[in-house]
Amino acid sequence: MSIVFYYAPMSSATPVAWALAELGVPHEKVKFDLAQKDQKKPEFLALNPNGRVPTLVVDGTPMFEAVAIMQWLGDRFGTEKKLWPKFDDPLRLQAVSWATWSYVTFGSVLSRLFMATSDQFGGEFKNAAQAEQCRKEIDDLLNILDARVASKPYVLSEQFSLADLIVASVIGWAAMNKISLDQHAHAHAWLKRCQDRPSFKVGWAT
Repeated sequence: MSIVFYYAPMSSATPVAWALAELGVPHEKVKFDLAQKDQKKPEFLALNPNGRVPTLVVDGTPMFEAVAIMQWLGDRFGTEKKLWPKFDDPLRLQAVSWATWSYVTFGSVLSRLFMATSDQFGGEFKNAAQAEQCRKEIDDLLNILDARVASKPYVLSEQFSLADLIVASVIGWAAMNKISLDQHAHAHAWLKRCQDRPSFKVGWAT
């Protein structure tokens, strides 16, 4: 199987690099310079019309969106390694749910917060009331995650899985952007366990 991974350091491709390292999947890497608009070149847009990383090309067929790529990696390489539930495993329902929760539910609120507080979108987007509402929503969502990992060390079970990796990628990005986990002790400890894995260091150094 031929796998080509298009990425840029410290981008939304980084969690995929972490997953590839965790699973030990052989692949070719193509590094992009986003500042030079490598991702907008016609030959890349033919693979990913969004013009963004990550993109994975598997035996000549491209796929994009980090959470989709990581779930496919789980299906293809993770089940044998006990890192992703098989199709008929009841835990698979939870794995897909938490993966989607992290990128869609949590991720969308995080994006709204960034837009309401960051200068990079222009002053007209900054909104203190919106930012306060987003912080409240994020706190509520972190309470949900905190309760989930209060009674067991990982999201699905006693064992680390790609579900943890996917969720931790989003929560870790939030923590790097001044979202405090201090009031969510179980989630804070869980995130540290995930980030202590050697594959995390490999992925984030890619």
